[in-house]
Amino acid sequence: MNPRFGYNPAIQSQAAFDEGLRKHMLRVYNYMGLGLIITGIVAFIVGTTPALYVPIFSSPLKWVVMLAPLAFVFFFSFKLQTMSASAAQMTFWAFCAVMGLSLASVFLVFTGASIARTFFIAATMFGATSLYGYVTKRDLAKFGSFLIMGLIGVMIASIVNIFLGSSALQFAVSVIGIIVFVGLTAWDTQNIKEQYAENFDQESQQKLAVFGALSLYLNFVNIFQLLLSLTGQREE
Repeated sequence: MNPRFGYNPAIQSQAAFDEGLRKHMLRVYNYMGLGLIITGIVAFIVGTTPALYVPIFSSPLKWVVMLAPLAFVFFFSFKLQTMSASAAQMTFWAFCAVMGLSLASVFLVFTGASIARTFFIAATMFGATSLYGYVTKRDLAKFGSFLIMGLIGVMIASIVNIFLGSSALQFAVSVIGIIVFVGLTAWDTQNIKEQYAENFDQESQQKLAVFGALSLYLNFVNIFQLLLSLTGQREE
């Protein structure tokens, strides 16, 4: 057909791509949001039920609960390509539940009002930064290596501080960690957007959405935890 009569293949193709991308990003955020709901419910139930948290956090089982999320992340990284989309999705839900067990301890340490306040602050920071990563035309890839190095530094410092118990080091880790994970949120959002391709089959797109949700989920949870350790009001 002649473009003069209202049909332009390039415009139609771009419109279809943009619509597909919008649906893909919405799927990513929906997975992430549902994952956070699962985590919050599990954390609240366990953290407010003595019959559940006493056997876990007063025994060596607490180390299993604390390290289990890391094992899930490694499993995801190595197995995602060979997993089916449904298996990847179920593994993600299981990971979110296990993370809820790990985060249940915050209800034993911090007040409920402090947890709620910090959650909304973290959500605001995450939302603004993720939106920036989505709409910006600036290439954030060049910041990726610095953010990864910062992440490694934060992880090493956190492990060292387990043995040192330094409040000054913990403060520095929290501040730097928040900056790193805020930056990773923008970077990951742009990566998720750029990795989308209209010619991917539905199975691949769903797996890509799950992995994207995992990346953003981890950024949000770390921002929340670091903010809580920095500004949270502890139980008396």
